[in-house]
Amino acid sequence: MVAFGKKLKERQIPEWQRYYINYKLMKKKVKQYSQQTPSGPQDRRRVLKEFSRMLDSQIEKVVLFMLEQQGRLASRIQKLGEKSAILQQQPDISQISELREAYREAGQDLLKLLNFVEINAIGIRKIMKKFDKRFGYRFTDYYVTTRSNHPYSQLQQVFKHVGIGAVVGAISRNLADLQDRQGSYLSIYDQPSAPLQDPVIDSIKSAVDRLTHSTNFLQFLGQHALIMQDELFTAAEDQAEEERYHLMSLLLNLANTFLYMVNTYIIVPTADNYALSLGAAATVCGVIIGSMAVAQVFSSVYFSAWSNKSYFRPLVFSSIVLLIGNTMYALAYDIQSIWVLLIGRLFCGLGSARAVNRRYISDCVPLKIRMQASAAFVSASALGMACGPALAGLLQTNFKIYKLTINEDTLPGWVMALAWFLYLIWLWFTFKEPAREMEENHPQEETSSVQVKNSELEKGLAQPLLVNTGESQEDEDGDPDYDGSEEASEDSHRPATSIVAAYRLLTPSVKVQLLIYFMLKYAMEILLSESSVITTYYFSWSTSSVAIFLACLGLTVLPVNVIVGSYISNMFEDRQILLASEIIVCIGIVLSFQVFIPYSVVQYVSSALITFVSAEVLEGVNLSLLSRVMSSRLARGTYNGGLLSTEAGTLARVVADGTITLAGYLGQKNLLNITLIPSFLICVGSIVATCFTYNSLY
Repeated sequence: MVAFGKKLKERQIPEWQRYYINYKLMKKKVKQYSQQTPSGPQDRRRVLKEFSRMLDSQIEKVVLFMLEQQGRLASRIQKLGEKSAILQQQPDISQISELREAYREAGQDLLKLLNFVEINAIGIRKIMKKFDKRFGYRFTDYYVTTRSNHPYSQLQQVFKHVGIGAVVGAISRNLADLQDRQGSYLSIYDQPSAPLQDPVIDSIKSAVDRLTHSTNFLQFLGQHALIMQDELFTAAEDQAEEERYHLMSLLLNLANTFLYMVNTYIIVPTADNYALSLGAAATVCGVIIGSMAVAQVFSSVYFSAWSNKSYFRPLVFSSIVLLIGNTMYALAYDIQSIWVLLIGRLFCGLGSARAVNRRYISDCVPLKIRMQASAAFVSASALGMACGPALAGLLQTNFKIYKLTINEDTLPGWVMALAWFLYLIWLWFTFKEPAREMEENHPQEETSSVQVKNSELEKGLAQPLLVNTGESQEDEDGDPDYDGSEEASEDSHRPATSIVAAYRLLTPSVKVQLLIYFMLKYAMEILLSESSVITTYYFSWSTSSVAIFLACLGLTVLPVNVIVGSYISNMFEDRQILLASEIIVCIGIVLSFQVFIPYSVVQYVSSALITFVSAEVLEGVNLSLLSRVMSSRLARGTYNGGLLSTEAGTLARVVADGTITLAGYLGQKNLLNITLIPSFLICVGSIVATCFTYNSLY
């Protein structure tokens, strides 16, 4: 992995080099501060103020140059507009073509300016993260609070590109007007939905979207996959992925994702009845559903590690284990053994290859279609979640083949066993193992002083800034401290080599985002897993009714994400949507409590819908922010950000299903309220934690 400093230098425009922020100088300043022993809070405040003034100066340099370039572009566009006005009176096709080329040249210069602003925005964000990581107190919080909302904010000039929007609009409008119209001047404002074919316009739009985090449905949906990518991705890296990409292999990974989610939720409507038929309590459904998640906690790690060497072999292993697990689940009815059923579900969890599916997209799909592939990954999961219960509702039959009972309890197992058998055949004959880059493996031994540094850093203002170990240390992005060279040692940019190493890269902001992810998965699992028991106890719903209810919840995922991704996320900041969604989840949980007797269908369904939908919205913005604040060292490797989020979500499901089973000992009449209490408390805790880290989510 190439160092940020090196990539920053590669992406810089040579003639503008002195106008970029001096990232190298600021790294050096951070190290100098880290070597000081502060005398007290006054000295720490001095450090904050001094570094703030330094960053102010760097940002001012960027902003003034940006305004100068904007002025030059505006002057050029004004002169081109005068020529365009003359051509409207006396159309000349050859001159129209020349004018179009002149606008394209202006567009290319605008792209250079947008690239300039983007690189500086990334550098500013990274240096603030570096300061926070080094000293353990929230410089980003202080700096953003004092600068972002000030009427003369230069920080907003960089991150919101104030003023550039007018230049973007002028060039885009005029290029669209002149684009193969042969004198027909139709405005983009008259036909806002008409696609703009000029590649310069498309490039400008992409650059603006990256700079403002503007999203569409595919981008927002793709964020749910937490497939992280380097902010300064190089053309050479993209070319390498082009060579490794294989469409059918991608489809097989998406099919694996879909089938696994179907496999997870197909038993939810019938798990309580199956438990009763084997002589167990209905609330044992929590253990039956959750045993798959228990095994997934471990399978996610070894599948992620296995994908370092192969994608084909772990997918084959996954299919075989899932085939065996579903067969055992189906046979448990005739054997009359709850243990065979649970072992079958554990086998299904051990076959969870979602880490492989996500890793394949991250490592082998080219950047230009990675967002679409990520969105397809999330869509496959959502459709599987909806199809699982719906399929269970259709499998209403009861007959025997020899000594094998085929009914609504066992048929999900048999159907999924057949599905995995057919998938295995498809996989065996069509999957193409991608070529792997030669990687040198030099395990890096870390000193004990570095291993404990995070605990020292997080003690904040009450502790010394940092004890200098005398060794070169890395920041959370894999960048070493300034050592007189912009080039960094290769080892310092390698992915985390263990869960402990990955944990040490987590800042308070990242930890809060993982807590939020845990909370939303916990709340959703409580809602889904106990739905069959709750609706049967209070409303006497049949298996088909439960299946329809769960399928309808699952089908809300895509339309909700269309609305949020296309509209809401472009109207509000991610952190605003995050906090609002958490509050709505909390409201949904509160509305679910049984306070009035009798407990009504309207109360249950409406509160469930509020909780589920708001949790889905929360998941998208949560993972978007998580990818933004998480270390780039967690973008790849075994212990990556996707694995950490998967482990947090899986652990939440395990705890939720365990809560359902334990609460069942107090009787079904108390099940609902007892299981909602932890959801409410965790949700309130996540809201409080979000408020404390709100300004660091910038």
